[in-house]
Amino acid sequence: MERLWDYSEIKKIMSESGFTFSKALGQNFLVNPSVCPKMAQMCGADGNTGVIEVGPGIGVLTNELCKVAKKVVAIELDERLPKILGKTLADHQNVEIISGDVMKIDLHRLIEEKFPGMEVVVCANLPYYITSPVIMKLLEEKLPIKALTVMVQKEAADRLCAQMGSRECGAVTAAVRYYSEPRLLFKVSAGSFMPAPKVDSAVIRMDVDSKPKLSVNDEKLFFKIVRGAFSQRRKTVLNSLSSALSADKSALKKAFEIAQVSPTLRPEAMTLEEFARVSNAVGEAK
Repeated sequence: MERLWDYSEIKKIMSESGFTFSKALGQNFLVNPSVCPKMAQMCGADGNTGVIEVGPGIGVLTNELCKVAKKVVAIELDERLPKILGKTLADHQNVEIISGDVMKIDLHRLIEEKFPGMEVVVCANLPYYITSPVIMKLLEEKLPIKALTVMVQKEAADRLCAQMGSRECGAVTAAVRYYSEPRLLFKVSAGSFMPAPKVDSAVIRMDVDSKPKLSVNDEKLFFKIVRGAFSQRRKTVLNSLSSALSADKSALKKAFEIAQVSPTLRPEAMTLEEFARVSNAVGEAK
């Protein structure tokens, strides 16, 4: 079914199915006809690629993904929507709808079963309230995926794509850059949605690294140190970590000396490589 972005078509679908928007699920359907074709073309999918979509809604983006990908698997949490999707996507034979919570689904198994022999990408319009948890699950589980292309709140996009050492960066910036190379693709105005949110959005793409770009001895410790450093970003990284890790300050200072990193830096001024060196030094000291 075409014109799923059309306001009158959405109203008709909602009326016929008795569907109403759920604020708890952060539902906003796209009514801008140019956004989804653009996302589908820029997500890295082609005739040999499988696509995982999270939160298809009534299938506006799904419809476009089906045109460019070999197969699309859309995961939908709202149990009311698969029946609607069965109608709106009836013209496509290369799509499968899975009811469930992406945070609880075994994605390694899903990829193995649904996309044998295919490269896989993720493309989704993510609800604002669950943006970071979904992105981190997809990255931390080290799935065999080539890229993640997601629409998120503009402010979140700025953080996710920030350069380390900039004022916008934070713990999530470091985590995303540890696993991938993120970039902003294009902005999406609030008026592109129904109902319209209070803020603008942006589409970003994260090209996933096939192997770690850093030499980190203990990933759990590395991310614990990153989170601890940014938990009190107004303090020096030494003071932030001493507080967050309940660690002896003199021992931490020694680790910084070994890592050849100044303990008086603010966390946003540190590079990923410096965080890695500090993490390795702290781990060796333990």
